[in-house]
Amino acid sequence: MTTPLLSNRNYRILWSGMFLSEMAAEIAYIAFPLLLLAHGGSAAAVSGAAAVLAGARALVSLPAGALADRTDRKRVMVVAQGVRTVAMLGVAGAVLLGRCPLWLVLLVAAVEGAAAGIFVPAENAALPQVVPESLLPQALARNAARPFAALLIGPALAGFTFGLHEVLPFTLNTSVLAVSFVALAALQLPSIAAGPGGGEESAAAGAPRAGGFGQLLRMRTIRATMAWIVGVNLAFHTLVVLVLIVSGEDHVAPGQMGLMMTCFGAGGLIGALVAERLHAAALSPAVLVIGSTWVFAAVAGAMAYAPRGVPLGILLGVAAMAMPVANTTVITCQLSAVPDGLRGRLSGLVGLGAELAATAGPVVAGVLATGTRSGAASILGAAALLVVVAAGATLSPTLRRLALPHLSAAPQPAHS
Repeated sequence: MTTPLLSNRNYRILWSGMFLSEMAAEIAYIAFPLLLLAHGGSAAAVSGAAAVLAGARALVSLPAGALADRTDRKRVMVVAQGVRTVAMLGVAGAVLLGRCPLWLVLLVAAVEGAAAGIFVPAENAALPQVVPESLLPQALARNAARPFAALLIGPALAGFTFGLHEVLPFTLNTSVLAVSFVALAALQLPSIAAGPGGGEESAAAGAPRAGGFGQLLRMRTIRATMAWIVGVNLAFHTLVVLVLIVSGEDHVAPGQMGLMMTCFGAGGLIGALVAERLHAAALSPAVLVIGSTWVFAAVAGAMAYAPRGVPLGILLGVAAMAMPVANTTVITCQLSAVPDGLRGRLSGLVGLGAELAATAGPVVAGVLATGTRSGAASILGAAALLVVVAAGATLSPTLRRLALPHLSAAPQPAHS
């Protein structure tokens, strides 16, 4: 009998550990700029800290994926959280002593970004070890709610605690990471059965080798879904930045802009719940991915003509609802097509593509905003990007035939 997710001890630990990790990352993303600005830091210093955080994650994505396939995944996660805890404790101590120079902030930002980047592939690859294949789509749908919940809670906590005392967000960050460290230390990952896994192409089966990334890219499902991930992430980040730019140009009140981002996070949470129900209804993966992309493109087009402020934020939330549905389907299909020995590399490859798209998105937004000099036209430009992605997905034979093969490499979870 399959154990329900809520009764699966190891899944609960894995989910909680990753949620705390994501919340800590959101706190750090806000706390570092607030600290620099409070001490007279320049715009270059603030943007530099943000760039170091994102850049460190991108740089370690591929090596971290290989590490997750070659090393005990629990050990990787625990060590990464331990390093992050010590690094943030150092910042808290420096702030408390009144001596926290820019070089220390940038150094800790690099350590935080790199350690978080190492943690994620190990966590993603460990999921099929603790969840049976029949519950994997449901688990991924619940996992999709985590970043949106962290987005709702983390920045608000960072801003509130910094207003009380500038050391508090770093103390809170340290505490959150320490709890995650302790929780993950209690995780029990079952051993992986030796031998080749299932997957789409037999060339990818068996023990991972140095050319694991090449093996992944030779798989049709991975190539098609990676192209979709990069395209959608590029358009998505372009759209979000454009919404902020347009709202600022139209003098939308800061409170309304904050409420718009709340709508964004709430939409993602609702989308994760909807995704779980749609997966339970056994709808075609191709329909979910291609259909969600067209819905996203249509909503983005409507945003060009929506009143600024809360109405635009509501549409942004509707757009966010479509993404967990498609994302959980794509990730499930990817995990299904790849044997366990390559799932860490898969996560690293996906992470790299998503990070590069997230980095390029604001640049594309700036080009659109500058080139069109019209808020509606620039948002329509982002919608056009999504139409291209949706059309490409519709025309792709691989995505039209997207299915869920059996996860023969995924072992049954160990239960306490």
